[in-house]
Amino acid sequence: MNILKVDDKGKAACDDCKAFVKTTYLLRDVPFSDQSGVVKNVLVGVCNQCNSVVSLPHQSTPLVKEQLEKQRGILETRVPAHFIDILNLASFELGGSMDFVATLIRYYLHNLANEHLSEKEINHYLTHSLTKGKSQKRLSIKGRHIATDLAKIKELMPITSTSNIIKIIVLKINEDVLLKNNAEKIQFLKSFIAISS
Repeated sequence: MNILKVDDKGKAACDDCKAFVKTTYLLRDVPFSDQSGVVKNVLVGVCNQCNSVVSLPHQSTPLVKEQLEKQRGILETRVPAHFIDILNLASFELGGSMDFVATLIRYYLHNLANEHLSEKEINHYLTHSLTKGKSQKRLSIKGRHIATDLAKIKELMPITSTSNIIKIIVLKINEDVLLKNNAEKIQFLKSFIAISS
């Protein structure tokens, strides 16, 4: 692999100039295309004509990947084994695979962050008989908005424990998909599986 240095020259296609242009490799702060963050001080190819970033050398990939990983929140907790069974069964009932479980949890987590459960509803879920049992299984979910959604839930509702938030989410999934067959929610989730698989 050819290692590039600051001020090395190259050529690349520039979207802004609509041409193949000469470039200079410089250190820049580069925003992600979805504007969700910035990679600071990374070596990139810069168009000599319009000064826009036009290429990312292979050697800069680890820095970009590290920044992306920092942005992605990680939710890790331990749950009773039957919670994993509920999640897998709900995913199966919706027509998804076990891989859909992470998406299902992220969806319900985001919904919970944007609705308000009363204290009575929270107590209903947290005192449910299914919450009993030793937490022997590890649940790990990654997602860009997980940390934000968890913080919002903890701010808006009297729930401070991430494991209690997950218990509520699993029981809501159980209620919507397996017990009450919430037709509107099930149809939406099935559509989501259809377009994401």
